[in-house]
Amino acid sequence: MSLTVHSMIVRDYVHMLRNMLGWLDKAQAHADSKGFDSANYLGMRLAPDMLPFSRQVLIACQIAALGVERFSGVSAPRREQEDASMQDLRQRVSLAIDFLDAVTVGQIDGSAIQELVVPQRGKPALEFDRAGFVRWSQGNFFFHVTMTYGLLRHAGVELGKADFLGLA
Repeated sequence: MSLTVHSMIVRDYVHMLRNMLGWLDKAQAHADSKGFDSANYLGMRLAPDMLPFSRQVLIACQIAALGVERFSGVSAPRREQEDASMQDLRQRVSLAIDFLDAVTVGQIDGSAIQELVVPQRGKPALEFDRAGFVRWSQGNFFFHVTMTYGLLRHAGVELGKADFLGLA
């Protein structure tokens, strides 16, 4: 298999988002076994100035979908609904996976888009060439995925390295 932008981002994003679905399932099972509402996970933070668990999941999904949208020119679906339950988070992750699965190699690697701009609230937009965007996007995506995993581990959900890597 040749290394393409599609193989570098879409396949990795889908793989990790599918892993995340498994973590959410384990979190639900953990909450059920302990007799508490799994919505308690949604507001968890590792530090007071950190975004909560639900936003970590949201941002990971947005980075994946909007990144692929920027590369391909194919509009990603928008889900404006607030995430108020683990099922809402599962739906958000599944929607991102469905979109990523539908974008073809040709739509990304055949795209004429060479410069990508990422708007930021209250700051100048970030401007990237294709390679720079891949590096930024992957780092940003994996940061939020790792925070999602870490927050669940911190809450006592039985996850291990194999769950993170998708080998469980």
